[in-house]
Amino acid sequence: MNRLNFLTAGIPLSAKDYTDGFKTLQNMGLNGMELEFVRGVRISEKSKQAVLSRDENLVITSHAPFYVNLNSDDEEKIEASIARIIETAEMTESLGGWSITYHAAYYMGNSAENTFNKVVEGHKKIFSALNNSKIWIRPETTGKKTQWGDIDEIIALSKEFERVLPCVDFSHIYARETGAYNTYDEFCKIFDKVGKNLGSTALENFHAHIAGIEYTQKGERKHLNLEESDFNYKDLLCAFKAFGIKGVIVCESPNIEEDCKLLSDYYQSVI
Repeated sequence: MNRLNFLTAGIPLSAKDYTDGFKTLQNMGLNGMELEFVRGVRISEKSKQAVLSRDENLVITSHAPFYVNLNSDDEEKIEASIARIIETAEMTESLGGWSITYHAAYYMGNSAENTFNKVVEGHKKIFSALNNSKIWIRPETTGKKTQWGDIDEIIALSKEFERVLPCVDFSHIYARETGAYNTYDEFCKIFDKVGKNLGSTALENFHAHIAGIEYTQKGERKHLNLEESDFNYKDLLCAFKAFGIKGVIVCESPNIEEDCKLLSDYYQSVI
């Protein structure tokens, strides 16, 4: 990636379809869209053509279905989860996409070590099917302590596979840690950790999620608009700028394009 791109999580709310959505993004000075396959990898032929015919400067990523658990105690559910990730990757690559993300697993009462091993085995099957795919495969940092996927676990998984890098959902980390990781220094620690462990490639091909968020002692509760949340997006964007991060920021706030524009404008204002 040659810059930091600002993407909406799905079609802008003010647009009626993909064609109108891409026009809206361009008119707002935004850079692309994360396709939301969260309830299944389904897209009409008309929508496919709209994605394929978008301006070449608009970046596409995808979010795989929510129904993924590579640590299920039911082998059929694991195989179905693997299939959903593969299907998302293949569909996204066919549409000229750059990256996919997903919530990889739940602990299910198992140890972190055993869960990690199950997640690794699942990804071996994913890459066996994808063969020479060039798309980035990105497990996302999760917002609840019952979910596998803190930043250290995802960095460890990324070391196991050439085409795996983290999707760092900063709002999830903030919620999972019940209010920690919400200062400039803490954000810098995350970038520093990713860079030291995964190298410059990870910082130059970064995939992030940002939203306002409400949390409890159990972690994430729901997404909020940025100005309705205590999440410190301004210091986060200053850290993005300080580290020269390239890649994508996907805005997942309920008012997706408004907060995406807010993030983009603030980032541009940072000297």
